[in-house]
Amino acid sequence: MARARGKKRAAAAAADAGGSSRTDPAAARGRPKRARTEPKPKPEPEYFPEPRNLEDLWLSAFPIGTEWENIDKIKEFNWNFENLEKALEEGGKLYGKTVYVFGSTEPQLLDVNGESKIVLIPIVVAVDCPFPPSDKIGINSVQRENEEIVPMRAMKMAWVPYVPLKDRLSRMESLKTKIFTLGCTQRRSALKHLKTERVKKFDYCMPYYMPLSPPEDEDDTVVNIMYPLEPPIVCDFDWEMDDYEDFIDEKVKDEVLPEDEKEKFKDFIKERVRERKRELKQAKEARKKAIDDLDPKLKEAMQNIRFYKFYPVKTEDTPDVSKVQAKYINRYYRQAHELL
Repeated sequence: MARARGKKRAAAAAADAGGSSRTDPAAARGRPKRARTEPKPKPEPEYFPEPRNLEDLWLSAFPIGTEWENIDKIKEFNWNFENLEKALEEGGKLYGKTVYVFGSTEPQLLDVNGESKIVLIPIVVAVDCPFPPSDKIGINSVQRENEEIVPMRAMKMAWVPYVPLKDRLSRMESLKTKIFTLGCTQRRSALKHLKTERVKKFDYCMPYYMPLSPPEDEDDTVVNIMYPLEPPIVCDFDWEMDDYEDFIDEKVKDEVLPEDEKEKFKDFIKERVRERKRELKQAKEARKKAIDDLDPKLKEAMQNIRFYKFYPVKTEDTPDVSKVQAKYINRYYRQAHELL
């Protein structure tokens, strides 16, 4: 039995040896050699600058009064508000304070790469006050006949706490500088379901503020006239300086008012004067009552309130806005105390 197994092994070895000497048909024909490819160079890693602690603050403030269809135009340029950030950081004018921030836009003709172009410039207003400067919104424009003062919530707006990037895991109470931004929860995708009048209201919104001192126009005696003719008569009438008869005769002489419209025009002007006097009287009474009802601490805060207005700083990829800067904020806040 052992001898038989040896023969089998010898036979198997001989068969293997004979098989290995045979030529493989595929090998005889020859296989195409693969071209040697050079290894692809590894792409250089792309590095992004670390975001600044307050870099997104200006974007967090809703640009109130900007038409919905124009909001995206704000991002046409990579605007930079490092001046706002420095004012709120340690050593800055607003560091350690409670600040309320809102945004807006100002269309201006600027030089962009050698061409004149209308640019929607974002601006930011910071209000230095320990209490919210107001919880109301004013709705007003040249196109609207009447001014509306409504609660912020009626326009889905409110003061929202803002937490800097490096402090996002911290509690608001622990922050040295407390920042609140004006936010709006109205979804743009839902605008198509709203009435046109409601949508347009957002275009005419502006932050409301009632200063302790009366506005400059509180004793104004001028009324704006828009008499419905074709074309309409648009003019100003001063009830202290202008005489009704002389004023109307002048319009007839200038051929803007037909002779047979004189009495109607006179009645129209008188009614506008009565309305304006009534508005001024109500405004004075409302101001006096509001000031009398103020909490002493709130009254003191309002006496020391400060407004700071910020424009974007000049960078390599943004147009220069230094020549169009102005302290004016809106008809309620009037002028900023400082441009920073």
